Amino acid sequence: MSAATDPSVQAVDAAITSRRSIRRFLPRPVPRETLEQILRVAARAPSGSNTQPWRVHVLTGEALRRLSRRIAEAYDDPVQAASHSEEYAYYPRQWRSPYLERRRKVGWDLYGLLGIDKSDKAGMHAQHRRNFLFFDAPVGLLFSIDRVMEQGSWLDYGMFLQNIMVAARARGLDTCPQAAFTQFHRIIEQELGLGAEQQVVCGMSLGWADPQAVENTLHTQRADVAEFTTFLDR
Repeated sequence: MSAATDPSVQAVDAAITSRRSIRRFLPRPVPRETLEQILRVAARAPSGSNTQPWRVHVLTGEALRRLSRRIAEAYDDPVQAASHSEEYAYYPRQWRSPYLERRRKVGWDLYGLLGIDKSDKAGMHAQHRRNFLFFDAPVGLLFSIDRVMEQGSWLDYGMFLQNIMVAARARGLDTCPQAAFTQFHRIIEQELGLGAEQQVVCGMSLGWADPQAVENTLHTQRADVAEFTTFLDR
């Protein structure tokens, strides 16, 4: 049996390649047992010296709604929003090709599906606001890391986050990783009761994708292997 026809290979590949950032979810609850299974699998991610630097905060029900309300209200108030800023730069300070073109394309592809014109500032604001409602997902995940950890542990964290998304897909669930939450880290710290030693990394929506939502038809492109790979044999 070749790797291409091996059912286990196909299952792993399908979980990875079917992962997309879903931006509208059904209200259907996700059992706690399922969430624990996903996190248990994800925790097999490698980390330097087995430090396992991740801390996960799972929000459902009123806890989820309360945090969403607080952040959405702050986002809607220009004065309040201006008083909140990210603790770390997720995106580059200066954009250049090809990253700028890729970023613009995915943004306008999404807005195009939603009928939001480039001049529609209110529409853009409303769509970005949906980040803070976890896109109506029944589960909101927030991730933090101990401030003593350095860049290597953040790399490890990325593998843990990817494991969550792939394990969720294996169970028919979808996700959306969200850096947007980092602007409002002070509100998150208050709601979660985080100590001063913990830093917010990002958020993630998790649940069942709404199959009727037009925004969920967005499929982003990927560069061909030849564009980002160099093979050396001598």
